[in-house]
Amino acid sequence: MIKPISTLFMIMSVDGKISTGITDNLDVDKDFPKIQGIKEGLQQYYDIEKTTDLHFLITGAVMSKESDSLNVNNRSDIPKKVPANCVIVDNSHLNENGIKYLTQKFNSLTVVTANKSHPANNLQLENLKIISYNEKIDFKDLFAKLKNDFGIESITIQSGGTLNSILLREKLIDKISIVIAPALVGGKETPSLIDGKSLSSIDELKYVKALKLVDVKKLNDSYLHLKYDVINDTIID
Repeated sequence: MIKPISTLFMIMSVDGKISTGITDNLDVDKDFPKIQGIKEGLQQYYDIEKTTDLHFLITGAVMSKESDSLNVNNRSDIPKKVPANCVIVDNSHLNENGIKYLTQKFNSLTVVTANKSHPANNLQLENLKIISYNEKIDFKDLFAKLKNDFGIESITIQSGGTLNSILLREKLIDKISIVIAPALVGGKETPSLIDGKSLSSIDELKYVKALKLVDVKKLNDSYLHLKYDVINDTIID
């Protein structure tokens, strides 16, 4: 399949959690800076984030958390321009204000949606593009379009555990770049790096992806940065 080289880049706790809880008012970006023993080395994650691809994929849910200052739907300030191109998967979380804000913040904004009434359709903005699907987003087709129609050679994925699971099982994640914070969060329902539907049969072992370690760095303040290649063709003996 012809598609961009994709890297899943996230911060997680040692037990694999990408959030501090199950409600919108609990969030790594908001909560880790408050906790002694974790906050001291957190800036290293944001420094590494600045070195990722100029194209990145995220979700409307991430960008519109009600309790988060990141919530673009309610922002009235003029954002500082970031030299990056945002591909955002969204069916119902963003409003017109949020979309306008993102077009001001990034060089380009591509909204991917299966909602025919998505507010992006009401806007005529020079750096706004829309990729529409009927009923359900076809992620294999989307990644092919990003490569063939948009010329994207590489893209960083920063979505949530559910979408991460879909992309992984569709063989759309090539590399993993994970910053591990010195923290244990816990909670069976707390989002983790890969969520989605649990496997329930031997036949589904094909969805388990082995990883090949490429690099490991011990950062300051007990943080780690791990890089893996994803072996997408699972072989079962």
